[in-house]
Amino acid sequence: MCGITGKLSWNSPPTPQLIKSMNDALIHRGPDAEGVYINGSLGLGHRRLSIIDLSESGNQPMSDTSGLFWIVFNGEIYNYQEIRSTLQRLGTSFRTQTDTEVILEAYKQWGVECLQRFNGMFAFALWSEPHQTLFLARDRLGEKPLFYYPLPDGGVVFASELKSLLKDEIISRQINLTAISHYLSLGYLLTSESIVQGVKKLAAAHYLIVRQSSSFHETRYWNLITAFQNKNSFVSQVEAGEAFNSLLEDSVRLRMVADVSLGSFLSGGIDSSSIVSAMCRLSPSVQHRTFSIGFLEASYNELPEARAVANLLNVNHTDQLVNADALSLLAKIAWHADEPFADTSIIPMYFLAALARKHVTVCLSGDGADEILAGYETYVADKLHYLTCWLPQFFTGALARVSNHLVPVTFNKVSFDYKLKQFLAGYQYNSLSKAHYFWRTLFSESEKRSTLPDLSKVFSSSNPYTCFHQYWQEAENCHYLDRAMYVDIKTWLADDILVKVDRSTMAHSLETRTPFLDHRLVEFSASLPVEMKLKGLQTKYLLKQSQSAHLPKATLRRSKKGFNAPVSHWILSEQKNYFTSNLFNGNGMINQNFVHELLDSHIDKKQDNSLKLFALANLNLSLGTQQLRFS
Repeated sequence: MCGITGKLSWNSPPTPQLIKSMNDALIHRGPDAEGVYINGSLGLGHRRLSIIDLSESGNQPMSDTSGLFWIVFNGEIYNYQEIRSTLQRLGTSFRTQTDTEVILEAYKQWGVECLQRFNGMFAFALWSEPHQTLFLARDRLGEKPLFYYPLPDGGVVFASELKSLLKDEIISRQINLTAISHYLSLGYLLTSESIVQGVKKLAAAHYLIVRQSSSFHETRYWNLITAFQNKNSFVSQVEAGEAFNSLLEDSVRLRMVADVSLGSFLSGGIDSSSIVSAMCRLSPSVQHRTFSIGFLEASYNELPEARAVANLLNVNHTDQLVNADALSLLAKIAWHADEPFADTSIIPMYFLAALARKHVTVCLSGDGADEILAGYETYVADKLHYLTCWLPQFFTGALARVSNHLVPVTFNKVSFDYKLKQFLAGYQYNSLSKAHYFWRTLFSESEKRSTLPDLSKVFSSSNPYTCFHQYWQEAENCHYLDRAMYVDIKTWLADDILVKVDRSTMAHSLETRTPFLDHRLVEFSASLPVEMKLKGLQTKYLLKQSQSAHLPKATLRRSKKGFNAPVSHWILSEQKNYFTSNLFNGNGMINQNFVHELLDSHIDKKQDNSLKLFALANLNLSLGTQQLRFS
């Protein structure tokens, strides 16, 4: 795992000083080594976190033996040994044991089609001197980030993180107002928008080719829709479970290859427990390391469940409690997040990564299972909406009003009152795609205008539902639940979950690997009949069945809790003043009266506004730490 930087410009060639400063902004991503390569119009930079082949021969930027091809690479190619063997049979010689060199040689052999052979998480830039082209690519699901800024001369500046990209003064620090609209709606930014005007994010499963005197555009090399459209048939559910489990074990096996210490996150839920269980079966003689974070607030604390699974699997488990003092690190977390980010789970993820890094360099994670196997309550809501859409709107509207007045606010994690009110509020939409979008939103369109009244015109023309609906339409021939999962894979997974995991773990120089996002497993899950993912109202049905021989019933039956922080409680704690100082210490554009209304309503327990308040506090912090401006 590493950080990459670079610039290709024919009119304003990069200097060693620029690439060095871009590298310096990424030292947390790669503390082990640094490299800079300058060749006329091209500059490449790299910060290394050594995982495979720890020798200096693995340092980057790396060239092939001819010196005509150069690469900077962030990530892991898990099947690199298989590809290496294929290339050796074709006559290729290797100088290192790295997956980086395999990418170089694979590109020389197969061109951009090499991407079809890679099983991994990656973002890389590869320069071909003979063709005078720069090849930028990102992995299928978007595990590794890549920001870039197109230059007027047809060149490009790129980096793993925005803070590195902004070291080039050619890039304005002007805020992209469309991104603000996305953020208030969703609590994160979609790939299609960056918080900085003009900066782009290479989309998952896309690449681009940059050459002189030629415009460039992103090209998709993998499309998951095909798997959703071509359903597998199985003799029995047992057969399907065995096939799934075989793929999962192979995915875990590939991700356990490392020349450094390795462990796993363990929440006690079925996702992470399945990963740890597979690790134990694959290496029974090793006592694996696992890590958990808990909270003092009972409904948010998962440590008892995690400890129970750890004891059952006989792993070396370490955990830690996090309290409201965590809010004091919000500014630091916002700096690492790069762009405004309102998912409160970034707080425990940040502490979990710090805890794990004290003991290991690589951790496996259970992320991705919910999106590929229908694990969220929103899919249950989608199904209920679909089955009961015949109910008259006046009835569901009245029910929503009654619940708002009579059902008390509890501030519990994923509480019944929260789920009921959200579900009924979403019933106002006859369109299932709009209802599914609503269940993912923070601020309504009217609340956005109340929050930032000066941007009302921008909000009217930049509703992020347009992006959601585009993905919904891409899957138009699929089951409505498959369509919902596809939308979430393209939005929530890529732009929230994986951003959180990457920034939080790399803040502590920890590499995280996600077995559930092996593209073979993702394709297999997409090809499953919907009933094997959501059976009745039971989520992740096939995963639970496939793990019945390996995990206790309590783990299999445990309802999903998520990884949220108890911010709703913390706002009322002794840290209230710190939180509110960040909430009101902004740029002057946020309507302070509306913020006071949200805060007062929360304090009085009339409504849980913690996510909205957290979003506004983080917006102020993020814009401040990146020194961005509205004009």
